[in-house]
Amino acid sequence: MAKLGKRLAAAREGISREDAYSVDAAVKLVKANAKAKFDETVEVAINLGVDPRHADQMVRGVCHLPHGTGRTVRVAVFARGPKADEATKAGADVVGAEDLMEQILAGNINFDKVIATPDMMPIVGRLGKVLGPRGMMPNPKVGTVTMDVTKAIEASKGGAVEFRAEKAGIVHAGVGKASFTEAALSENVRALVDAVMKAKPAGAKGTYVKRIGISSTMGPGLKIDSSDAASA
Repeated sequence: MAKLGKRLAAAREGISREDAYSVDAAVKLVKANAKAKFDETVEVAINLGVDPRHADQMVRGVCHLPHGTGRTVRVAVFARGPKADEATKAGADVVGAEDLMEQILAGNINFDKVIATPDMMPIVGRLGKVLGPRGMMPNPKVGTVTMDVTKAIEASKGGAVEFRAEKAGIVHAGVGKASFTEAALSENVRALVDAVMKAKPAGAKGTYVKRIGISSTMGPGLKIDSSDAASA
């Protein structure tokens, strides 16, 4: 077993690896132990009782964090004509059609989120092997394939977080920065859990939320009491 560094060992002092904390208590401890020289991201992992290999057990959605993510999100939009002009006016960082497709195929991906109008999907569809593995493929289920590009851009830049269950049935998402107030982080955690709960698929059986964990980028992980997190 790898030996813990002095900083992480010190951070784990006074923290139980087995007990489940309330959201507020967990957030307080995470903030107290986020001592890196940069503003650490606070991340939540939710272990679900689903098997995403089955279509009726896939969990996917979008959560609008009330206090945002603390990140500067660069948005690319596939659109033409008036919709391209609307995207530029709404604050999109990159706007294009075939030219944007060529840019992406050349490896120039200097953005974090991709939005597309429905008529652009034949072009965007060619980028599945590039955008898919990065979790950036536009999808109408999470509002990134839409004619309302202004709303989609504002949501992306304002704190909308997409989530999707991985092969092991785990949802990961950042819910803010360690510099956020305890209240803001707690509200963001509850908003994420609420969104995942509402995304429960029809094929889910037994216990849906098995375990919730929270940590900062460089800090130790803590368990969160699922019943407390879902009581928003």
